[in-house]
Amino acid sequence: MSWEADIEELRRREALARQMGGPDKVKRQHDAGRLTVRERIDLLLDPGSFHEIGALAGRAKYGANGEMEAFQPANFVFGRGQIEGRPVVVGGDDFTVRGGAADASIRGKQVQSEQMANELRIPLVRLIDGTGGGGSVKTIEIEGYTYVPANPAWDWVVKNMGTVPVVALGLGSVAGLGAARLATSHYSVMVEGITHMFIAGPPVVARAGQPVTKDELGAADIHARAGAVDEVVESEADAFARARRFLSYLPPSVYELPERIAPADDPARREAWLIEAVPRERRKVYDMRRILNAVVDRDSFFEMGRKFGGSVITALARLDGWPVAVLASDPYFYGGGWTADASDKVTRFVDLANTFHLPIVHLVDVPGFIIGVEAEKAGTIRHGARALAAIYQARVPFCSIILRKVFGVAGAAHTPHHRLHYRYAWPSGDWGSLPVEGGIEAAYRAELDTAPDREKLRAEIEERLNRYRSPFRTAETFLIEEMVDPRDTRPLLCEFANLVAKLREPAPVATAMRP
Repeated sequence: MSWEADIEELRRREALARQMGGPDKVKRQHDAGRLTVRERIDLLLDPGSFHEIGALAGRAKYGANGEMEAFQPANFVFGRGQIEGRPVVVGGDDFTVRGGAADASIRGKQVQSEQMANELRIPLVRLIDGTGGGGSVKTIEIEGYTYVPANPAWDWVVKNMGTVPVVALGLGSVAGLGAARLATSHYSVMVEGITHMFIAGPPVVARAGQPVTKDELGAADIHARAGAVDEVVESEADAFARARRFLSYLPPSVYELPERIAPADDPARREAWLIEAVPRERRKVYDMRRILNAVVDRDSFFEMGRKFGGSVITALARLDGWPVAVLASDPYFYGGGWTADASDKVTRFVDLANTFHLPIVHLVDVPGFIIGVEAEKAGTIRHGARALAAIYQARVPFCSIILRKVFGVAGAAHTPHHRLHYRYAWPSGDWGSLPVEGGIEAAYRAELDTAPDREKLRAEIEERLNRYRSPFRTAETFLIEEMVDPRDTRPLLCEFANLVAKLREPAPVATAMRP
């Protein structure tokens, strides 16, 4: 009456599933410098924590006596596990089985991985390799029919953007549906040299009349600079490490709050060199990242999307142990001016912070939107208006530190003005509707055009206006609330983080993040 024989059959089938596409296909994967999906899961998760679901799913062939003669496992492996002791769902494509194509998949597995993360309210990590369950024309012959396209689990994919943290790691040649799954995430990573991403791969593009190599079409650097993915790393191990660290700043879902860790840095720490961090000469640049690392908790600065929208820096960090979202200007790119790409970067990042209840700290040096023909052709004002909307729709606590320039419509986006102005200015603050240097030509054109010595008059006007330019005059009218010693920035930011911690509310937000 024992079920021992059935348990033995269960173990046999589980062992067959662990062989994936077989020794030859596994060797091919390794020869290409890539790990198998099961090796990836083991490296990503805490040791021994993976609980697989659906291991027996696949395609079996049976003999006349009903005995299974061959078994091809489904090319999607998923289940629950832990990262730093916190539950997560992980799902990965198995490229060793039909290159991840739809004809080898059991689509219910991919659907359930998304659904499980959503309904259990725990983060999701996607390991994408191949088409990610997408199509192959070979499927037509294998199945004997074709089908009307539908993206499996896409309703859950969209829901998860507003519910749980989603990390997507591109770990091979990612195309079609796989590319869409990589981009539709809160944090995405590609691996230099082994990851390529395409809407359609080189053979399809060549057929359309544009011969191209994999690197020319879909190298990791292309997509990082285009903003399609957030990060490029050197190895799969680096990708897993980045995923683990990203998740450490976020709550398991929007129904919980980001956790504080035990502070390991003095909140009252003052860096003496900050007094000279911003040059007195307004045209000189400076290292904003060095300033950021000086004011947040040591070793907590985690930058995202560095290769895209370079005039804006976006990062996660901690202040006295509290996780925060950090926006900052990079004067090395357009003097910190907002491009269309930078505006999109702001929108996406503010949406991330708002979705997962992260207070926003903004270190500001924004001379406005970039100007000129190319800026107009790029629709900069439309992208900038979306960034403004994101900032004004955000409901998380917001603190601005004005380091230097605040000009025009983009400068006005340094804080949501309809809310409490929780902001400080350094003595280097410089603001207005337009910079004096550029605005004189427009405002005083008539006088300049009729002057005997145009340049002399222009210099006189600039000198006169500069007398009113001092931030102390603005402070006298309470149009800037506080001017501070730059060395006091970290203590003030840590005070902000502690003061607003109780204001964070665990719940879904009306304007959740979109891809």
